[in-house]
Amino acid sequence: MVQAGTPVVDHHFCTTSFDFDGYQVVRYLGVVRGITVRSRSVFGSIVGGLQTMVGGNITIYTELCEQTRSESFDLMCAHAAEIGANAIIGVRYDANEIMDGVTEVLAYGTAVQIQPKAGG
Repeated sequence: MVQAGTPVVDHHFCTTSFDFDGYQVVRYLGVVRGITVRSRSVFGSIVGGLQTMVGGNITIYTELCEQTRSESFDLMCAHAAEIGANAIIGVRYDANEIMDGVTEVLAYGTAVQIQPKAGG
């Protein structure tokens, strides 16, 4: 988790694309990443198991996944700010099961410095 007061790239300047309308990339700083490894709690496994019997959205896992993705995204944004970026392009997520019930979520992209285009 990113500590309060840690500089991070503004989420509005993170994109899956490779450019921003009205801006130009003036410097490429390299790949940045944020990684989080999470496991299901015993309580979460029980509630999730019960929800699978009923069917539909398994909310306890949805919340866990969203929380994990958000944390890895914030870590990536902090990593980018640490190296002097003000934007991230080509943002992607990846997830892998490390062992039963333990999942790694990785957010990654290319840290860049951007500035408004002249006349834009």
